Amino acid sequence: MSQLTRFFRLAQPAKIKIMLIALWRLFKHPQTPRSAKWLAIAVLAYAISPIDLIPDFIPVIGLLDDLVLVPLGVAMVIKLTPKPLWDECLRAAESSKEKLPRMWWGAVAIVLIWAAAFGLFAWWMVGVLAAP
Repeated sequence: MSQLTRFFRLAQPAKIKIMLIALWRLFKHPQTPRSAKWLAIAVLAYAISPIDLIPDFIPVIGLLDDLVLVPLGVAMVIKLTPKPLWDECLRAAESSKEKLPRMWWGAVAIVLIWAAAFGLFAWWMVGVLAAP
């Protein structure tokens, strides 16, 4: 199976919900490698955050980021995780009725990224306008 086919199979909405619950279980699991834990919590924060990095009202790109970034992040976490551990978390997520917690700190992180981008843009504009 090609990488692209596997990637789009991950992007199905019903499957994404199960994958995110599996990521939450993977994050809480004590045997998860540190790199997979950090990436899993970053993907979860982005997916669950009420604020997007690229707002949805921006045509195409606003919706495309959710369709690309979340499945890509999940795929990267799966690559970093030992197969038996991922299979265990995925089976547990499929059989549970667990819900994901709200991650408001994820929204705060997105707001800080936008604020930093705006600040850098303003700093650049001041430099451009102040130049003789």
